[in-house]
This record gives sequence, C-alpha cells and structure tokens, in this order.
Amino acid sequence: MRADKAKVSTLLKTARGQLEGILKMVEEDRCCIDISNQLMATQSILKKINKEIIHAHMIHCVKEAMENGNADEKLEEIMGLMDKLTK
Repeated sequence: MRADKAKVSTLLKTARGQLEGILKMVEEDRCCIDISNQLMATQSILKKINKEIIHAHMIHCVKEAMENGNADEKLEEIMGLMDKLTK
C-alpha cells in the first residue's frame, strides 16, 4: 500500500473508536437519531480513508503500470472499483 500509512492508521483508529462508542450507545438503548448520526460520522471517515487509498493507488500503481505498458490490468481494477462505488 502506498497511501500515507500514518494518516490511514489514525483515521482507522478514529473509526474504530467511533464504532466502539456506537456499540455502547446501542447497549445503553440511546436515542436512534443519535446512533444514526454517529454511524454517518463513521461512514464519512471510512469514505475518507477509501479516498486516500484509491488516490494513492492511482498516483503510484496505475501510473507505474501505464509507464511500464501494463495499464490494461490496472484499468480493469479501476473499472471494477467504479462498479462497486456506484452500487
């Protein structure tokens, strides 16, 4: 992985902390709206992490593949990823 590992790790730890907090909220029968808000905040962090990883992949892996004449495989990976992102 060529993404900024420190940044990704920090964000993942934040998301993990939020998930632990959400689980505690559920166990304590907290308000549904409050739980939903925390879930959306966690989803936002996960999207940010995914964006960071995809960006690094495009900048490094895809660029290298294109320079080495191996772009077809990477382009197929990206198309598959696009399919998943648009579902």
